[in-house]
Amino acid sequence: MRAFLAVADELHFTRAAARLYLAQQALSRDVRRLERELGAQLFVRSTRSVSLTPEGELLVPLARRLLDAQDALRAAFATPGPFLVDVNSPGLLGERVVAHARTLAVPGCELVVRYESGLTHAAAEIHAGRVDASFGRFAGLPPALATGLDHQPVAYERMGIVLPAGHPLAALPEVPLAALAGEEVYAGAGNARTAEWTALAEELFAPYGIALAPPAPLVVGEAEFARVMAEKGRPVLSVTGLPALAGSVLRPLVEPVPLSPVSLVWRAGRRHPGLDALREAAHALAGAESWLIRPPFAWLPTKDALIMMSPAQEAL
Repeated sequence: MRAFLAVADELHFTRAAARLYLAQQALSRDVRRLERELGAQLFVRSTRSVSLTPEGELLVPLARRLLDAQDALRAAFATPGPFLVDVNSPGLLGERVVAHARTLAVPGCELVVRYESGLTHAAAEIHAGRVDASFGRFAGLPPALATGLDHQPVAYERMGIVLPAGHPLAALPEVPLAALAGEEVYAGAGNARTAEWTALAEELFAPYGIALAPPAPLVVGEAEFARVMAEKGRPVLSVTGLPALAGSVLRPLVEPVPLSPVSLVWRAGRRHPGLDALREAAHALAGAESWLIRPPFAWLPTKDALIMMSPAQEAL
C-alpha cells in the first residue's frame, strides 16, 4: 500500500522509488503484486507517463485510511529508546546528517552521537547491538561484515592530504597525486578499525608510486595528532571536510580528483524512528548540496561506483 501511494502521489516510478529508498524494480514488483491480489489494474503505464485507473483512484483514499490506522497503532505502543550513531570523527558530514535528523525526529526520539574510528569497527558493533548506525565506505567491508547490513548512499567526499606546515607541497593550493610519488603517506595501516579506508588508499596510491606509511599508534585528539605530525613529518590521507589542525595544512588532491564514498549503514530490517529521521535527513542534504554528484575527472573504484548507485542518486 505504501508503494502504491508513493506512485499515486508522484505518478513516476523512479521518483516514487527514491522517496521509499527502494530499487525501482522492487517498487514495480510490489505494485504488480498488489494488482494481482486485488484483481485490478491500478495504473496505466507508458514510456512517457503514469496515470491512475478508475480502480486506482478508488483505492487512494482507502489506502490512506489503512496506513494512517497502522501508523496510529504503531505510535500508540512505540517506546523507542535512544538511537546511537557512530559518526567517526568530529566535523565530518555524519554530524551534519544527525543535526538535521534531530529536527525531523518524532518527539521523544533521542539521537545520540559517538565518535569512533572506521566503519569496519562500527559494522561489528552494529552486529553486536552496541551501535545502531554509522557512516563510511560500505564497499570496503568484508563480506562477512556486510552480510546482514543495509546502507543508503549519502555522499562522495573529496579526498585531501594533511601536510606538516613546513612540507614542500604545503605551498600548493592543490596537490597532484603524482607529486606524492616516493612519499610515505599514513592511511591507517595496521589499524583494524579502519581497514576499509586503508584498502581505498592502497588502490589510490598504487599507480603513482605512493607508499603506505607503516603502522602507528592510534591517535585520539587534536593535540596528540599535532604532536605526531610534528614528530613524524609524514603526510596523512584525509577528506577535505576535516577541520583545520594546528601545525598542519589540508590540501585537496587532484589529477585525478579522488573520492571517498560515504553511506549510512544499519542492521537490515531495523525499525526505529531515529533511523527514519537519519535516512530522510541524508536524502535531503544530499539533494540540496549535490553530495552524490561526482565532479569532473573523479576517481572512484569500480566496486564503489556500483554499490553507490541508487534510486536516490538517480533522483538528484
